[in-house]
Amino acid sequence: MTDDNVVLVGVDGSPESLAAVDWAVARAECQGWRVHILCAYSLPSFTTASLDGGYAALDDSAIRSGAQAVIDEAVERVKKSGVAVTSSLETGDPAGVLVDLSEEATLAVVGTRGGGGFADRLLGTVSSALPAHSHCPAVVVPRHNEGADYTPVRRIVVGVDGSSSARRALKWAVTEAEAWGAELTAIAAVPMASGAGALAWLPAAVDREQVLADVRSGLDRAINEALEGHEGITVRRHALDGNPAELLAEFSTAVDLIVVGSRGRGGFSGLLLGSTSQAVLSHASCPVLVAPTHQAKGERRTSRTSTPWGRA
Repeated sequence: MTDDNVVLVGVDGSPESLAAVDWAVARAECQGWRVHILCAYSLPSFTTASLDGGYAALDDSAIRSGAQAVIDEAVERVKKSGVAVTSSLETGDPAGVLVDLSEEATLAVVGTRGGGGFADRLLGTVSSALPAHSHCPAVVVPRHNEGADYTPVRRIVVGVDGSSSARRALKWAVTEAEAWGAELTAIAAVPMASGAGALAWLPAAVDREQVLADVRSGLDRAINEALEGHEGITVRRHALDGNPAELLAEFSTAVDLIVVGSRGRGGFSGLLLGSTSQAVLSHASCPVLVAPTHQAKGERRTSRTSTPWGRA
């Protein structure tokens, strides 16, 4: 299991990325997984014409040295845990590199924002792009607050809306609850009350309790399916009247992990992240795991012949 399961974490030296490293290490410790720390950067395409008609490329040695220092700091942070760790410095668009490597990772973890300097845009862009395109579940650790500690995970909430993406999220939430020994609560929400976000097409005389009963019945079926082979897990469940994103963001202040699908029921096929997952990522107070729409690890037909952790 240790050789096959890798938690990939992107770093840029910011407090957010270091918090992501801590989360990745704690998750790896739960099941004896490995951690691979990666810093990627792309060199600006500055060129100047020389007298002989050639071009002089910008020397990237200083940038590369700074990136390596970021990796060294993160690796040193992991060593005290005893978790097996590898690292690599890659050139290329950071989001693209992480998405590419997510095909062979079990989890990919990043912070919410970059830390300035040479990698100023790294995690601000990546934390949006990675969950949308990742082939494995992506965890986004929120903006760092002084004294914040996002592990261990003891309480997990998963949003369920009946979509195939939400069913994947529910199954992964069960896996996370097992790994952490955490309490799991599943939430299905329908905005029926008047006001912003309410479903305007609902008739005025709608039986609110009947709608919630129908939602609860669908939630029960989804949970029973997700729990097959996981009989030791108990899932609390709530069907609520309210905006799903707002409710999940509110729950995030009292739990340790929110799990959502990448695209909700009825989302456009070209829409990589649904409005709920986007809003939760933007407003959550705790780490958010986004289950992928792509095939999960172990379901793919092809395999990468070489990975940075395989080369290490």
